[in-house]
Amino acid sequence: MLTHPTIEQLRALKLDGMAEAFIELQQQDQARELGHAEWLALLLDREAASRGTRRYRTRLRAAKLRHGQAAIEDVDYRTPRRLDKVLFQQLATCRWIAEARNLLVTGKCGVGKSWLSCALAQKACRDGYTVYYARAPRLFADLELAHGDGRFARLFRMLTRVDLLLLDDWGPDRLTANQRRDLMEIIEDRYGRGSTLITSQLPVEAWHEVIGEPPLPTPSSIASSTTPTGSHSKGRPCESPRPTRMLLPQRQSRRGAPPRPSWQREQRNERRAEHPARPRGSTGTSRARRCVGHVAVTPRRAGPSYDYGDGLPPLNYA
Repeated sequence: MLTHPTIEQLRALKLDGMAEAFIELQQQDQARELGHAEWLALLLDREAASRGTRRYRTRLRAAKLRHGQAAIEDVDYRTPRRLDKVLFQQLATCRWIAEARNLLVTGKCGVGKSWLSCALAQKACRDGYTVYYARAPRLFADLELAHGDGRFARLFRMLTRVDLLLLDDWGPDRLTANQRRDLMEIIEDRYGRGSTLITSQLPVEAWHEVIGEPPLPTPSSIASSTTPTGSHSKGRPCESPRPTRMLLPQRQSRRGAPPRPSWQREQRNERRAEHPARPRGSTGTSRARRCVGHVAVTPRRAGPSYDYGDGLPPLNYA
């Protein structure tokens, strides 16, 4: 039986794994004792393993890890760096990536933060997750250039869609306003959708200084800052004012107020004589009433404004 046409057809169908397995089985004498179903099962297993290996290499190449050969199997727990073996083995299961949780790795320079992070990222690539590695200073520089050459949308989409984003060497330089905005947008879009791993030499308490923006006040800090000095009363947290509705100015009632001056009464009588009131139920449009909210507004002709002495601004309508 000629096997060359079969191998060529397998390669034409991009079944390279099955073609290689077919050649190997043809060279083994024990393979002749296998049945057709066993042959087919072996060919399918080799093809599935070959495709999985190609996908893993593609993900690892796209991740651009600083230590591409780092693996969790090579971690030395005897090194004096206070690494919790049980916790690290739990992180190696990549369950925190499936749950879209974040990881912060802090420590002094030279303890192996980047290498351990790359080992976790390499394990994530093996488990089928997409990863992207970037040093924080270079990432901010790329984002600034992307704003100018039109690549920002594509770069931002890639940063927000990967399963694991690894930001290495966070700090100690303070962020600018544009860098803060870009970082906030990335973290906001990734929240609940993907995991972010950040390594830094600075403790988490000092990150607010790196970001360059003071933290939002908490109720306790507001209470302490609003308590007057030397007062024995307890401070209360400030409450945000409730939104108020903007209404047109209303004329206040004159019950209990002193009588109007004589000249105001004369002007009122003149206006009533010039514009007599229509009976109720008329359909005239010159004196039609409109209601805005619960304030009744009556359009008038353009004319001089009058001060009624109640302290409210007059209403002029064209």
